[in-house]
Amino acid sequence: MEAEGGGRAAAGCLYLVDTLAGDPEVLQVDAETYYEKLLKKSSSAPDVFSIPGGEEVKLEDSCVCFVPLYRNNPTCKMLLLTDPKDKETVLAVYLNHCWWPVEDVVKTADPSRDGLISVQTFGERIVLFVLNYIIFGMLEGRSANDAFFLPHSATECAKIFWRNGEAVAFYSVKMKGSLCDGTTSQCYLLPVLDTIFVRRKHRRGGLGMKMLRDFCQSFMAEDALGISCPISAAMYQVCQKFLQTYPEEQKRLWEVEAPGDWSQRENIWLKIQMESSPAGKAEAGFQTSKPRE
Repeated sequence: MEAEGGGRAAAGCLYLVDTLAGDPEVLQVDAETYYEKLLKKSSSAPDVFSIPGGEEVKLEDSCVCFVPLYRNNPTCKMLLLTDPKDKETVLAVYLNHCWWPVEDVVKTADPSRDGLISVQTFGERIVLFVLNYIIFGMLEGRSANDAFFLPHSATECAKIFWRNGEAVAFYSVKMKGSLCDGTTSQCYLLPVLDTIFVRRKHRRGGLGMKMLRDFCQSFMAEDALGISCPISAAMYQVCQKFLQTYPEEQKRLWEVEAPGDWSQRENIWLKIQMESSPAGKAEAGFQTSKPRE
């Protein structure tokens, strides 16, 4: 039997982010009810989900799982369908009574979603989760030089970059005065660009520059802005090009560790200049990289 729903087909000409409404808790209860029915269903006649390309995947307990939607909030979960041949590959997300292919979750039919748009609705939170946790964390893989992004908090300040009906990038910010984490009373002393990601097929098109520019312009009254440490090699290249293009920002951008007091900041432009000098290159050659957690 075909799985209930069918993503976009079930919603006419709209996608999940265009149609998702209602109480998130009700949606989760619906997913939990569906999961319980799935467990009771006879293994001899399981439902199937058709993935793009025509292949069918059996909807069985071994291929579905709940994962936390938000950091530090294990009670709010997403039901995922994984590839039976590769558990690290997520095929679909269950929401609103049906399974949505991952690529459909990050699409929109709303022409007003174009460029950088702040994440506000629950549907946009789902898109952010899929971009960050599934597409970056699992499907598009991570190199040894990439950071690893945990799920964002439920109130994370973030923007998604929409282009031609698709979410292609995002960045998130730790606001000045917000708590560093749930285990300390320390607060950020400056706005910090915490995570930034561009989908592989949209890289080398200037999106990193656009998002960094947007971040800086969003906090024009601030004398100092941070980027979370450690900054990847690819992000350093973006920073170098950005600061060469906008020299007025060279004194404002710092690589920071939370909460970002002066002893936890390094000026990014100065660091780039030092490492590009002959003495800086020689010194860097004897340094070892700190292994990523």
